[in-house]
Amino acid sequence: MQNTGQATPTLSTDSRSVRRRLDLQASALMVLFCIVLGAQQVAIKMVAEDMSPLSQVALRSSLAAVLVAALAWWQGIRLRDMRAHIGPGVLVGVGFAAEFLFVAWGLNHTLASHMSVFLYTAPVFAAVGLHLWVPGEQLTRRQWIGVALAFGGMVLAMAPDTDIDNAGDILRGDLLGLLAGLAWAATTLVIRRSSLSEAPPVQTLCYQLTVAGLLLLPATILLGDFGRIQFTGAALASLTFQTLVISFAALLLWFALLRRYFASQLGIFSFLSPIFGVLFGAFLLGEPLTINFLAGGVLLLVGLVVVTR
Repeated sequence: MQNTGQATPTLSTDSRSVRRRLDLQASALMVLFCIVLGAQQVAIKMVAEDMSPLSQVALRSSLAAVLVAALAWWQGIRLRDMRAHIGPGVLVGVGFAAEFLFVAWGLNHTLASHMSVFLYTAPVFAAVGLHLWVPGEQLTRRQWIGVALAFGGMVLAMAPDTDIDNAGDILRGDLLGLLAGLAWAATTLVIRRSSLSEAPPVQTLCYQLTVAGLLLLPATILLGDFGRIQFTGAALASLTFQTLVISFAALLLWFALLRRYFASQLGIFSFLSPIFGVLFGAFLLGEPLTINFLAGGVLLLVGLVVVTR
């Protein structure tokens, strides 16, 4: 899943005791969550001519950081609490910024549908990293088969199609999408191996958004992207959607569901996000879908399901 809320928070014994199996309401909310995340890349790509992808990510992170900080303060989280995890907090913020920096750069080259798929290689990379560095998170034989399927699907999906214009440019964007997935996975590892595993989720999200805004806004200004922003109606609508719905409401919904339901059952829905991303890219942006990309994407998603079940 996106990006954003990269790790499952550690819950207290009392919180675990009330977690339950998915019901119809939770399933419907998870489908809605995946639809929103699937629309993320398309929302960025649709207004890229008015506002560069990097500008969109920088602005939405900064604006959402203010909202999340206000929520954290309302929940009783103070500066001393933020200082208690400042080391890993900065690291997850840098990872979060890197993830969306690669997404923004990649969308300048590749298709939104491709970015949706390659970004969601993150759970596979995270599973391998957890196997290597986190005790008790070792992969089973079945999960290694899933990793192999996902890797094969990734290679197949990235195979260049000479029938498509700018095939080489698209391949560069796909590689940046993979780097975004790696950055997301690295952020998950930092959270699991640090004191943030015991911190409130809203605090982790505050670190991620704040550091991302502090890093990406200056980068956007230095690259001159701010000077080229055109605040059209479409650009403002997309930025509002990304800030309020994706970076704020959707991630808070995810954490709320994690408190009430089994994380393993919620995680299985994650494969829906890239599917919705591909569909949105094809129908809203008219992006072409090649046979090798579709076959590789399906194989990658099958591997993802096998790994995360």
